[in-house]
Amino acid sequence: MIDLCFSILASDFAHLADEVAAAERGGGTIVHVDVMDGHFVPNITFGPPMVKALRPITRLPLDCHLMIEDPDAFIPAFAEAGANLISVQQEACRHLHRTLQHIVEHNCLPGVVINPATPVDTLIEILPMVHYVLVMSVNPGFGGQQFLPFTVDKIAYLAELREAMGLNFRIEVDGGIAHDTVASVVKAGAEMLVAGSAVFDGGHAEHNAAELLRIARAAAAEV
Repeated sequence: MIDLCFSILASDFAHLADEVAAAERGGGTIVHVDVMDGHFVPNITFGPPMVKALRPITRLPLDCHLMIEDPDAFIPAFAEAGANLISVQQEACRHLHRTLQHIVEHNCLPGVVINPATPVDTLIEILPMVHYVLVMSVNPGFGGQQFLPFTVDKIAYLAELREAMGLNFRIEVDGGIAHDTVASVVKAGAEMLVAGSAVFDGGHAEHNAAELLRIARAAAAEV
C-alpha cells in the first residue's frame, strides 16, 4: 500500500484546516509534521502545540519527524499532544535503541531517520524494533530542495535488507518527492511518500495529491 504523507511545512498556515482537508480529499493518508529546533538543522518549525492543534481537525495519523538534538526530552510531549508515529534521527541519538523504546513506551509507532550521507548499515541492529525507516532524499532543514538521486540506491538496499532479515518495517522517503521523482523511489521500495511542495504549491492540494498518487501507484504496479 502506498501512503501519501503530506508535509504541512509547505501548507498555508493561515488556512491549515482547509489545506489538510484538501490533501486528504486528494488521497493523502498521513499528516507529516517536520519538527526542527534550529540546532540539529538550520531552521525552526513546529512543536507539540502544533500537533495538539492538528489533532482535532483530522482523524488521519500524525507522523512527527523530530529533527532535534535531544529527542528523548520531547517524545512525551509529542505523544501527549496526539502524535501517532514518531521518528528520530539516527545522527541525533546517542542511545538509539533506548530512544526507540521510549517512543514505544509512549504508545507511538517508532521510526528512525537517516540523512543522505548516513549509511543504511548503521541501522541493522535496530531494524527489528522499528515500524518504519525514513530515508532523507535531501539534507534536512528546509522544504523545496532538489532530490538527491543516489538515495534511491539506499531505499533499494533497505528493501533488500528487509527481505533478507524477514522483517516488515515500512520504508518512508522525504525530500524532493514530486511528479518527476516519485516513480523511482516507489520502484526502489518506498511505500510512505512525504511530499510538501508537490502537494501544496499553487493552492491545489487536492488535485496535486491525487496526481502524485496516480503516478506512484502506476509505478508500484510495474514492480
